[in-house]
Amino acid sequence: MRRAARIWIPFLPGAVFILYLYETEALGGLPALLAAAALLAFSSAMSWATHRGVSTAAQEAIRGLGPDVAPSSPAPLSPAAAAIRPTLVRLNRDWQEHAALTQQRLAAAEAIIAAVPDPLILVDAQRRIVRCNEAAIEFVGHDAQSHDLAAGLRNPALLAAVDAVLREDRKRSVEFVLSVPVERVLRAHVARIEGPALNGGTAIIRLYDVTELKRGEQLRADFIANAGHELKTPLTVLIGFIETLLGPARDDEVARDRFLGIMREQAQRMARLVGDLLSLSRIELNEHVVPTGRVHVDSVIAEVVRGLELRAAQREIRISVELPLELPEVLGAHDELVQIFQNLLDNAVKYARPQTRVTVGGGIGGPGRSLTYVSVTDQGDGIASEHIPRLTERFYRVDTARSRELGGTGLGLAIVKHILNRHRGRLEIASKVGVGSSFTVWLRSAPSDRLQASPAA
Repeated sequence: MRRAARIWIPFLPGAVFILYLYETEALGGLPALLAAAALLAFSSAMSWATHRGVSTAAQEAIRGLGPDVAPSSPAPLSPAAAAIRPTLVRLNRDWQEHAALTQQRLAAAEAIIAAVPDPLILVDAQRRIVRCNEAAIEFVGHDAQSHDLAAGLRNPALLAAVDAVLREDRKRSVEFVLSVPVERVLRAHVARIEGPALNGGTAIIRLYDVTELKRGEQLRADFIANAGHELKTPLTVLIGFIETLLGPARDDEVARDRFLGIMREQAQRMARLVGDLLSLSRIELNEHVVPTGRVHVDSVIAEVVRGLELRAAQREIRISVELPLELPEVLGAHDELVQIFQNLLDNAVKYARPQTRVTVGGGIGGPGRSLTYVSVTDQGDGIASEHIPRLTERFYRVDTARSRELGGTGLGLAIVKHILNRHRGRLEIASKVGVGSSFTVWLRSAPSDRLQASPAA
């Protein structure tokens, strides 16, 4: 079609002129026909020659560009090639710039997908995985490419949400539980991709691990329920005795003295509970701030032991401190470290068998001997292994009745755990039923004076 146009366009003006001569009888029929034929042959020849020249010139100019689009041709060009060469150079440069920009954008998109910490999965219209980032490999596997999403994530709720987005919905959110290898709660946001996407992707799935959030919500609910229960019991006792003293026992001095003693015990129990709750709240509020003070552990232990000597003597328990002399200072807050060892030694004295010994030992360890540890060991009844992982939970008690009888609030070890979290330390618990228990606190050792002074030097 284009070739016919190249022939007829130059032929038409001449043909119109011949027709005009024929109509005015300036030219006869046969001469007019011969003239038209000659004009047509001439137009065809000119069109072919011009097209061939331009094509040859273009090919010559393209060859002259060279692989690196050099500004000058390695060989002399014909006039036609030289004329069109600047245009070809500009087009070639624009194309290369556009290709480089497209490649950069593609690489940037890939880098962003790889850097997103949340799992991202791209699926096509048939629900096949066409792309996923490193975080998603844990869920779909390394060889998930081109496989159905169900091969890696078989949860019905998630698959139903993805199918709904692929059919008609623009986006869906769903929560589901994965039980393997450990139970986790995940929230998935599924959204349709409008317009072109990588590898034919039609929808994108973003996963959020909300296990800790759900666990925190459950812990808060349990905390409120337990705190309410712990406060309700002594309040009920107090109210009952107050009503009795205002009524039947108003004039009974013996009953009044006995009831007042019980009421004092219950009020003290509530005071301890409220004090521990406030202390725990303060610690959690500053848990993200790491203390940097320098504390002598041996002086903290001596302070706590002095406060517990009388109570230990009442139960005929001896507290033996066997800390090494070279124990270094630790990084921490003095008052909070006192709280840690106050709770641990108080528990040891409470639960140790009468006429036994509580031993406080310590030393240096950890990577590069950068940690200091202090252990509190009692000779009590011991703790069964199934209870040990839960001992630092709020209000968790191995023996609820005995703990309340001994004045425990169920918050002591929870306070210890959160203080150690703030200090970036840890608590290790070992126990054997019938033998006793050992609670070991690991803290960061303070740098020596020599190391601390070296930066200034």
